[in-house]
Amino acid sequence: MTPDALFQLANPLVLVGWGALLLSPLAPVWADRVASLLIPLLLSVAYAALVLSFWSGAPGGFGSLPEVMALFTTPGVALAGWLHYLAFDLFVGAWITRTARAEGIAHAFVIPCLALTFLFGPAGFLAFHILRATRALTEKVPA
Repeated sequence: MTPDALFQLANPLVLVGWGALLLSPLAPVWADRVASLLIPLLLSVAYAALVLSFWSGAPGGFGSLPEVMALFTTPGVALAGWLHYLAFDLFVGAWITRTARAEGIAHAFVIPCLALTFLFGPAGFLAFHILRATRALTEKVPA
């Protein structure tokens, strides 16, 4: 399978996981299985195969920003990087959803955090922690 074909498969696949998270109040067990385990594992297998196939022949490295930029000029390595983002952002989104459910945070408040995680990864993770901290502070303040 070419890197472009794998890219075309990975993007809709990860959207299934994000859809499961958005609908998780309707089927929490399935959302957990799909978004926490199944899709991240599939993306991880593809990631590992790409790294094994393309890493050794790729230019660049991690010693400087120009080296990192050179590293991602190889399509197979760039796709591995993209799958890394897709898998970990979805995994973090699933963690957010599970944690919110366990802590009794209304799903309506979680959705913006999921959107931020989907689009900007760490910004959504940060937003969720701000949500949790705000909730903890407001619960301790007497009315």
